[in-house]
Amino acid sequence: MTFWHLMAFWGLWYVAAVVAAATITFQLIGWARSRGVIDRPNARSSHDRITPRGGGLAIVAVTACAAGVAAVLYPESWQMTMVVIASALAIAWISWLDDIQPVRNRIRFSVHLAAATAAIVALGPLREVGMGSLGRVELAVAAWPITLLWIVGMTNAFNFMDGIDGIAGITAAAAGGAIAAAAAILGMPLLLGISLAFAGSALGFLTCNWPPARIFMGDVGSAFCGFMIAVLPLAAAGDEAPRLVPIVALTMWPFIFDSAYTLVRRLLKRENIFTAHRSHLYQRLVIAGWSHRAVSTLYGALSAMAAAVAIAPLLDPALQQTATTVAAAMLLVGIALLLALVSFAERKPEAQAPGIRA
Repeated sequence: MTFWHLMAFWGLWYVAAVVAAATITFQLIGWARSRGVIDRPNARSSHDRITPRGGGLAIVAVTACAAGVAAVLYPESWQMTMVVIASALAIAWISWLDDIQPVRNRIRFSVHLAAATAAIVALGPLREVGMGSLGRVELAVAAWPITLLWIVGMTNAFNFMDGIDGIAGITAAAAGGAIAAAAAILGMPLLLGISLAFAGSALGFLTCNWPPARIFMGDVGSAFCGFMIAVLPLAAAGDEAPRLVPIVALTMWPFIFDSAYTLVRRLLKRENIFTAHRSHLYQRLVIAGWSHRAVSTLYGALSAMAAAVAIAPLLDPALQQTATTVAAAMLLVGIALLLALVSFAERKPEAQAPGIRA
């Protein structure tokens, strides 16, 4: 195929994923409501009306189907692809059960560990991490535990962060787009096909989840998205995983920082970290008066900007040192900005819920 033929093919591939996910998500609204798969507002909710959940099934279905087609089109790694998708479907399965009726934490976590282990066996652990112009860091004996922590941590962090309309979908679309762009630049069509469909399905889901949401992603979607975002860069061909994982980590920094900051903050306050709460930074912004649309747009924009900086050196290696410097500065400024916005919002006279102040 010529360059333009490839562009047309992958463009249609992406549009098909968007349309398919949008259509399925729309159909799931009535289906979930009729079967009682709904989210009822409570004291810890960021919503005030009954809303169906499980819309993430659309992302699962479209991504899994696209992976199967991509494996047929590019059969050189079809066995590895099937193991990865099977592991992701196991995550979706236990999460769907949790959406219907709460599953014990240890059972859910055991499935997460098993799925992550299966993915690592198929793909291999991350043995080193690229640090831009600073070189690479060898993980040595820590390769397995760090890779396991990366997958299980991202799976759960994404799930924790799916608490307001649009925030999970827009971040998944940004992360999937970043992986797809890297795969296209590095010439990895199988990874491109899966990640592009994943990004498109997240965007399609957003047509029914962008504020005000008509359906929620549910654990079935958020845990699946977190798992795929963590595992897809590990599926990079050759020696490219150490370059792709930092790209994804940088793209996901708003979610990673919010989750880590909130976890540490709750531990220091000796709170039970396994109980539901409303103390994530994004939740505090909403409680203080920000709209779901504004907060989700902020997090999505921060992720998209980070992805652009991370991918730039793949287009022009001469930008490596500049990109490393910009990325470090962007992280520092972004973290300071996020904390400042929360602090300022909570100090406004009209801010609500004083019980969760810092």
